[in-house]
Amino acid sequence: MKQRPAFTNTIAFQIDEYRPTFEAQVGPALAAVFAREQEDLRRAGIPPGTAHAGDLLPDAVLHDEHGRQVRLGEVLGAAAAILVFYRGSWCPYCSIALKTYQRELRPVVEAFGTRLIAISPQAPETAVAAARAAGLRFELYSDEGNALASRLGIVTVPSAESEAARAALGIDVAGTNMDRTAAIPFPTVVVADATGTIRLIDVRVDYTTRTETYDIIEALIAL
Repeated sequence: MKQRPAFTNTIAFQIDEYRPTFEAQVGPALAAVFAREQEDLRRAGIPPGTAHAGDLLPDAVLHDEHGRQVRLGEVLGAAAAILVFYRGSWCPYCSIALKTYQRELRPVVEAFGTRLIAISPQAPETAVAAARAAGLRFELYSDEGNALASRLGIVTVPSAESEAARAALGIDVAGTNMDRTAAIPFPTVVVADATGTIRLIDVRVDYTTRTETYDIIEALIAL
């Protein structure tokens, strides 16, 4: 059996530790709404048409940290890359994952000479301000209207019930997205080689789970 690198604080462990705090903060009624949402997402599974390993990474226009339009292909050039699609800075599970990637993955990525890019549908000013406040130093890009995420087949629209629950917590997903809709990507990690071929795509329909660092590193080693 292949032995994986030993990380003492996996994302799954951190989320399990955080879950009781989250449920206490939001209360039992809203916690039940989010539990139903997660169960519905798990039951529906990964949507048909989602990209697979071996596919070419699609190109799309993104917005950089200053709001300027750039093409993904121009950003990546001939470099291998890790693309981390996250729902938004309002998502605590995204924050846990991104902080873990910065702590454990970023040093490895720098050693490999690979690009590490985080992508969300949020407006650049919102995404950048939240990331810097959290001490994150990723390359950040905004995917207006989930253009790139749509081409990968990883877009979802939260239910009206879950959106109402988030609104009750003061979270306005549509208000922070560039296109002013609540559409968001499933949390997804894509590892692409220097030719733009997808070597790993891990789509997490249940947003309380995330791709672990060791799985990403294994994909990098295999490039």
